[in-house]
Amino acid sequence: MAILIDPPAWPAHGTLWSHLVSDRDYAELHAFAARLAVPRRSFDLDHYDVPAARYDDAIALGAQAVTAKEVVHRLRDSGLRVRQVDKPKLAPVRRRAYLRDAWADLGADLGLASAAWIALGDDLIERWNEVHRAYHDERHLEDVLLALNHLGVRGERISPITLLAAWFHDAVYRGTAADEQESAAFATRALTAVAAPADLVTAVAEHIVATTPGHEVTAPVPSLIHLLDADLSIFAASSERYVAYTTAVRQEYAHVADAAFASGRRAILTQYLAEPNIYRSPAAQQLWEARARVNLRTEVEELARTL
Repeated sequence: MAILIDPPAWPAHGTLWSHLVSDRDYAELHAFAARLAVPRRSFDLDHYDVPAARYDDAIALGAQAVTAKEVVHRLRDSGLRVRQVDKPKLAPVRRRAYLRDAWADLGADLGLASAAWIALGDDLIERWNEVHRAYHDERHLEDVLLALNHLGVRGERISPITLLAAWFHDAVYRGTAADEQESAAFATRALTAVAAPADLVTAVAEHIVATTPGHEVTAPVPSLIHLLDADLSIFAASSERYVAYTTAVRQEYAHVADAAFASGRRAILTQYLAEPNIYRSPAAQQLWEARARVNLRTEVEELARTL
């Protein structure tokens, strides 16, 4: 039983990539990837995509160098392989499992693990899956948590305040100006009920309110900067994912006329582009700034053609 890696031979994003797998279980694989400082978002249901620059590091940490064919055979024999055709159906199941594990781990780290804590996590996940949500759903929650993980891999210290605020920041979502205030109020009640420290509860609520569009952040602290950067990490998504994001946002504002939506959306994106940096932390700027600007400029141009 081992961690295996095939040679970097799969081209994407200007480099070659390897597949990192376990022939025992996913827990072993996730633990190894964390030691290798590969972000969790590089996990593709049965393997991690590892850039060529990290191949030798993986070998040094103990991964066995094998052929691509052997990776497939060992995955299949272990029962861990996920066929391409099965991925669309399996992805939501794995997302839900990841969220539940992440919530349980956060409770353990905070010393708050209890039946009430687990029940609160289940309630949050239900909220993130309300039928009226199109973009602000559990996939968005997963994206924010994965973005925070990526920032952590790049050396940023991610505070429990940030993680809790990520979980609660759209816990109440109706597409109104009061959503953030109501989410903060809900977080205050819920975290107080599971005996979270009062100062932690207060900080989480303040961070949630700070995610309100147009909210002025006068003295940002790292925990808040990380939350804001992760919340906007979708701007730097792949072209396909970005189109899915904009389509979902439009669906949530289906009650707004096309011209009014295009005008408002264009004004918001133009404000982001006018800033010296969309992202505030150095890691986020390095990871996402350039790609985000390409996506936003493209959307602004498309919106202008509809006016």
